[in-house]
Amino acid sequence: MAVIHRTTLSPTKLELLTTWLPTRPWYQGTATPGLARSGGFRLDDPQGEVGIEFMVVTDTSGAEPVAYFVPLTYRGAPLAGAEDALVGTTDHGVLGERWVYDGGHDPVLAAQLFALLDGRAEPQAQSETDAPDPTITHTCTAGPFGQVVAKATDDAEGTDLTVMAAVLRLNRVLHPSQDGLRLPDGATGHVSGPWRTPEDAEVRGVFAVLRTA
Repeated sequence: MAVIHRTTLSPTKLELLTTWLPTRPWYQGTATPGLARSGGFRLDDPQGEVGIEFMVVTDTSGAEPVAYFVPLTYRGAPLAGAEDALVGTTDHGVLGERWVYDGGHDPVLAAQLFALLDGRAEPQAQSETDAPDPTITHTCTAGPFGQVVAKATDDAEGTDLTVMAAVLRLNRVLHPSQDGLRLPDGATGHVSGPWRTPEDAEVRGVFAVLRTA
């Protein structure tokens, strides 16, 4: 169970993301991001070593706000071979130096995301300890996947996590579902949840879509 500490981070998560987001192929802005936290959830690492957070941040620097789905992991030491996925380092007021990674490229986050689809992991509230989050919904008609090792690939719209004959698409650029949840043809699973707009309205959308060959 992850423990949420009420403490300081320097630099903050949003400060790290302000520098990192424009380097991503799926970032749609043309200026320095103006970011606000808009929603998200957590999953627990069974080993208790890696913090796993799925953030929604909204960029208001452009003509229209854009919401991004940003999975992150927090580690007490560098992840070998993941230099390209490093978002940055931060000083945690309780835990000390933490290495922050793009979670789509962290094997611990990928394994727990597939465990969520399998029903072996439970979504947790983003800012509370030991508090399940019932607003996060998921379905899966494929699997079970067991302990997976996913290959991550980024493109202009998102990140694909490929496991055997399955691909889990992380929708990095989020779009609210206007008329209920609609999944693409051929989808065999999904993860969805809410976030808040700059006007403080709650909207929902699809965070990830599973397809199998």
